[in-house]
Amino acid sequence: QSASIPDALCYEDGDCPAGEAVVAGNGVKTGHCLKDRDSIRGTCEILAWCPVEKRSKPKKPLLASAENFTVYIKNSIRFPKFKFSKMNVMATNESYLKSCRYSTEHPYCPIFLLGNIVRWAGSNFQEMALEGGVIGIQIEWNCDLDKAPSECNPQYSFSRLDNKFAEKSISSGYNFRFAKYYRDAEGVDYRTLIKAYGIRFDVMVNGKAGKFNIVPTIINIGSGLALMGAGAFFCDLVLLYLIKKSNFYRGKKYEEVKSTSRKSLSSPTLNGNQSPDQLDGL
Repeated sequence: QSASIPDALCYEDGDCPAGEAVVAGNGVKTGHCLKDRDSIRGTCEILAWCPVEKRSKPKKPLLASAENFTVYIKNSIRFPKFKFSKMNVMATNESYLKSCRYSTEHPYCPIFLLGNIVRWAGSNFQEMALEGGVIGIQIEWNCDLDKAPSECNPQYSFSRLDNKFAEKSISSGYNFRFAKYYRDAEGVDYRTLIKAYGIRFDVMVNGKAGKFNIVPTIINIGSGLALMGAGAFFCDLVLLYLIKKSNFYRGKKYEEVKSTSRKSLSSPTLNGNQSPDQLDGL
């Protein structure tokens, strides 16, 4: 292993446990510490493919001629509660799909130009063609099912998901590796490592639908009226009992009315000297 890898440095064989992977290295340790003649420190011997991968980036766009390639995006949405479903492909003949391209004039054409997708995501295709990239395609279905089904249309939005501003970062762009393995007649293993650059699409679909129903409407109206009554009750409670000028509010809210009544009786005056017979005569 190269001496530039810190985890590969060693002083003796014990510093290189067999089978342990080298951190940020290219293989696994064999258990031997290799040193130069006059050197105290050496590097661990590793088991790896030779030669190792070159850490270099492409200098010219590998996808420059793919700008006019097309992408076919087939999508459908379904709302089981309303027993409604729809696709982004119009029911038409095959000749239309062979010639159409998605645009504002053709919203139900599912065929997109690769260059247009990158441009709508706010990027330049030739710049992305150098190291690849990741494009997010958002499809929104917002449907008012009280209207005709033709009013329920998909809305597309495009955005770039990889870090296009990190020019010196190893995470910029999009690439992946895959290998093809061989074995010759003498039993020696070989491999061809391929590092591929490309454009990846992440398609995300969201849907929302609604339809008028009298039952929840009545419930919501009743709940609103109940909340209005409860709000007035709590306001009165605070103003009448919890503030310092509650007497002023009580005087404005309630009107006090004072009334007097007199009752006159036309009857003879009784005194204590009258007999019961006189009282009966009265």
